[in-house]
Amino acid sequence: MSNKVIAISRRTLVLSFTVIALAACALPAAAPAAPTTAPAEPTAAPTAAPTMAPEPTAAPTATPAPAVVAPTANLTDGCVENYDAAVDYFPEKVSIEDATGFAVEYFNNYKVVTVLNPWRGAQEQFKYVIVQCGTPAPTGIENALVIEAPARDVIAMSTTQLPHLEKLDLLDRLLGLDSFLYVNNPRVRTLIQAGALVEIGGGAEVNIEKTIEAQPDLVMTYGVGDPQYDAHPKLLEAKIPTVINAEYMEGTPLGRSEWIKFTALFFNKEGKAQEEYAAMKQRYLAVAEKVKNASNKPTVVSNMASKDKWRVPGGGSYAARLILDAGGAYLWAEDSSAGSMQLAFEEVYDKAINADVWLLTAFQRYDSIKAILEDEPRYAGLAAVKSGNVWNYDKRVNENGGNDYWETGVGNPDILLADLARIFHPELMADHELVFWRQIPAQP
Repeated sequence: MSNKVIAISRRTLVLSFTVIALAACALPAAAPAAPTTAPAEPTAAPTAAPTMAPEPTAAPTATPAPAVVAPTANLTDGCVENYDAAVDYFPEKVSIEDATGFAVEYFNNYKVVTVLNPWRGAQEQFKYVIVQCGTPAPTGIENALVIEAPARDVIAMSTTQLPHLEKLDLLDRLLGLDSFLYVNNPRVRTLIQAGALVEIGGGAEVNIEKTIEAQPDLVMTYGVGDPQYDAHPKLLEAKIPTVINAEYMEGTPLGRSEWIKFTALFFNKEGKAQEEYAAMKQRYLAVAEKVKNASNKPTVVSNMASKDKWRVPGGGSYAARLILDAGGAYLWAEDSSAGSMQLAFEEVYDKAINADVWLLTAFQRYDSIKAILEDEPRYAGLAAVKSGNVWNYDKRVNENGGNDYWETGVGNPDILLADLARIFHPELMADHELVFWRQIPAQP
C-alpha cells in the first residue's frame, strides 16, 4: 500500500473516532428499554428543524419525431424529407387501359415498370425500378435499372415523346434531343434557337461524351434490335440512366398514345397523365361513334409502290385500325398481321383498282397527281386517281422534312381520326378542318 493511501486511511480513522465521541456526549446517561409496541404518541428527543425538500424535477424526455402525413398527391418536385416506410408516396397511380407493351406495379416508395415488347422479335424485356427521391431503394430486385423520381430533366430521342412532355407540363425539363432537324413543336424550336438544348445524335453514333457532360437524370430512347440503330447499349454501358420507350410497337392508336402514362411514371405525373389520356380517349371515341353507322364506307388503299414492290399495312396494324375507326373499309382488313406486308405491285394494283380513296403516306411531297404519274405511270388506272381522291399526310412538314404527323399526331390520335373521318365522310365531319392530311391536286 502506498504512503499516500496509508495517510488518507489514518486521517479517516481519526475523524471517525471524533464523530463517535461527540455523539456519545449528546446521549442521556441511560436510555429506556425499547417498547415492544409502538406508543400512541411517541415522544422523541428534540432534533434540528427539518429543511424543506427541493421540488422534484421531471426527467428530460426526448422530443417525439413529427408524425409523417401521408401525401394526397404525388411529389413532382424535390425529395421526401421524413421517410416513413408505412406511407404510400404514390397516391396518384396510372391504370393501363389500351396499351399492351408495358406494365407497372406500385409499392409504397417505389414502382416497378416493365417494357414487355421493346421491338419486333425481341427476346428480352426491360425492367425499371423508379424510387421516390429521399427514400431507400429496395433490395433483391435483379436485372433492373434503378432511377429516382421525379426526374429533374430528360433527353428525348424521339419527337414522338414531345407531345407527352408538353401535355404533362414538362417541356421545361427537356434537356436535349437526338436531333434538332425534325422538330415541329414551336416551344421546343424556341429552346433550340436559344441554345438551351443539347443535341446528342442517335443510334450507334450517339455522342456519349456530350451526354455525360449534360448529366441527364433520364434519357428516353427506343430500340429496334439492331446495334447500328440502337443507342441504348452504349448509353447504358456508360452508366447513363436510359429507358426504352416502345410506343411504336402498339397496334392501336389509343394504345400508342397511352404511353404518356409511361413517361409520367418517371416524373410522378400519374394524375396529369390519367386526366389527359381520359379526355383524349373520349374525343377519339366520340368521332368513331359519329361515323360508326355511316351508310357508305369507302374502300381504302394505303401507301405507294417502290419499283415492283408495294408495302401495305397489315389488317392488325396501327394504320388499319385508324381507317376502320374512321369509317373506312380497308382492303386488307381481314389480314391479322400487325406490321406491313410487302406485296407485288400487280397484286395490290388488282385489288385496289376500284378503291375509293388512296392514302399515299409518302415522304416525298408531291405537288400534283401529275407528278405522281410521272414517277409511276401505272397508277393512272386507279379509280381514286381518276376521281382525284388522293391524299398525303404532309400538310405540316418543317423545312428539314420533319413530319408533324409523327410528332403531334401520334400523341393526339383523336385528331388523326377526325382527319380521316373528314376524308371518308365529309358530310358528317363538315365542322372539322384537316390538320395533317392534304388532298393532292390533279395539276401543280
